[in-house]
This record gives sequence, C-alpha cells and structure tokens, in this order.
Amino acid sequence: MKVGLTFDLRSWYLDRGFSMEDTAEFDQESTITGIKNALHGMGFETEEIGNIFQLVEALQKGKKWDLVFNIAEGLYGDGRESVVPALLDQYKIPYVFSGPLVLGVSLNKYLGRIIVSSAGVPVSPGMLITRPEDVDRCRLEYPLFIKPVSEGTGKGITDKSILRSPSELKETAGYLIKRFEQPALVEEYLPGREFTVGILGSGEDAYAIGGMEIICSDDLPYSYEYKENYEDFCRYKPLDKDIAGEAKDVALRAWKAIGGLDGGRVDVKTDRHGRICFIEANPLAGLNPVDSDLPILARYEGIEYNELIERIVKSAMKRYNLRA
Repeated sequence: MKVGLTFDLRSWYLDRGFSMEDTAEFDQESTITGIKNALHGMGFETEEIGNIFQLVEALQKGKKWDLVFNIAEGLYGDGRESVVPALLDQYKIPYVFSGPLVLGVSLNKYLGRIIVSSAGVPVSPGMLITRPEDVDRCRLEYPLFIKPVSEGTGKGITDKSILRSPSELKETAGYLIKRFEQPALVEEYLPGREFTVGILGSGEDAYAIGGMEIICSDDLPYSYEYKENYEDFCRYKPLDKDIAGEAKDVALRAWKAIGGLDGGRVDVKTDRHGRICFIEANPLAGLNPVDSDLPILARYEGIEYNELIERIVKSAMKRYNLRA
C-alpha cells in the first residue's frame, strides 16, 4: 500500500523569502521523517509529495496513491487548510484527517465557536471585529482577549492580547486587522487554567486520550513566541485527576460537534467561575515527534509516537474501508 505525504516544509518557504512568523505553522524535516518512519513501521511504502503546488504537479503527471497522509496547512486565506483535501476529494483519493469543510470552520475560530456553542459546549462570550469601528458595538465585560480569527500556532497573540479598556481594544484590533488582513475575534478573557486535550477517532468512535495543562511564565498568553520557545517559557504537566474528566468531556463534545476526523487537539480553559470553556479545535494538530503538543500529551498517556500515528492511520483506513 502506497501512502503519499502532503505537507508544507518550513525551509521550502524560508528559501523563497517568507518570514519565520509567516511560516510558523509549517513543518520541519524531522516531522516528515518521523511520520515516514512510523508508516514504514506499519509496512507501508511512502512518497513525499509536498505542498499544494507540488501536489498539483504530481497529479498532472498522473501519480496516484492508495492513501494520502495530509498535514498541509496552506498559505493564504480562510480556506488555506482546505485546499489539499478538496483537491484530493475531486480525484477520489483517500486521505488522513478532516475534510475541507471541517478544516475551514475550525480555522475560522468565530465560525468554530458558533458550531460548538450550538451543541451546548461552553464558550466565552465574544464577537467578530471586521473593522476598528466595530469596537463601538462591543458590550463584552472587560478584560477581553483578542486574536486573529483564522491563524494558528499563537500567531498574532502577544502580551497585548489581554485588553482592559475600549482604547486598547480599538488600537489592537486595528493593528491585527491590518497586519493579518483578516477580522479579529475578541472574547471575554478566560483567566483560569489552560489545557489541551488529544482526540483520536471519528464520529462515535472518537475518544479523548488525555491532555496536559499549559503553564506559561508570568501568566502571559500562550503566544507564538512561547510556542516556538516552550522549553524556556512554558511548563507542561498531565491533567490533574480533579479536572481531567471535565476537560476531556468538553473537548470530546466539541470535536464531535465540528465533525473532526482521525485525530487532533482541542484547547480549553477555565473561566472566572472555574467552568471549562472551549477555545478552539485543531484538526490538523502538529506532529513533530519531540516538540508538538499532541505527541507530548500522548506520551503522558503511555502512547509513543509510532503508536499515535498508527491509531490515526487506522481510523482513516476504517472510514474508507481500506485494507493494508
């Protein structure tokens, strides 16, 4: 069985003039190597396809794969994560992880929270700001938290993301809208403990494998800088027994609400009353064997990297009725 790998290699874009922040969500060679080694351990033949541009070239040459392991994030627009799976759908090529619709609504955190909250999962009150004048309509209770609506890996999040006045809101919203060329999502700030929960499987077969608490220096937000240098700024620890059940329940309900497939992460945080609220879903979670959150929290649960990849692939194969 031949498995193709679609991904955005960070060095490929850096060589073409993109910045470190532009490429924050893209993968290192060690991630691709780790996935390939895990697939080889399952007895699969692999082929590195690469990004959307390289996938288009391969398809034009008539190449085919029995399954594609897709972790391509894309570069531009709300649908950047959806491009590769949408293209594979048109060629009727099976792939690992969620499809274009789920990836699109999850990347747009405003749409994601609407879907999740409609399923009864707790979320913090919030609103979308598409222009600085929208700040005048804000009736949320301060302090607030603001971030770009369709970014990941903490992009756009800094110590200025926690807002304590309308003037701070207007200034930061204006900056984010201009810098990232997209609306900003503002929510009532969740001041409590922050967790990320790993989910594997699809539909009724989905289950929470566990999670970890994220503790950042000086109680600052889990930003792009902190994620890039987590060993200097952050401390991770497995979920405490007193909170594990609720965190896993909220994350699993959110995962099922958005229709996530095969595996991913759901980020949650406690509000001022200690209630766990949904922050965002990550159906294309990072898979670096050493540094990414999902493999780290999986190890806390006794699931080593190769087993994690195997469980993810087996979920996809079951959906497509594929046999090795």
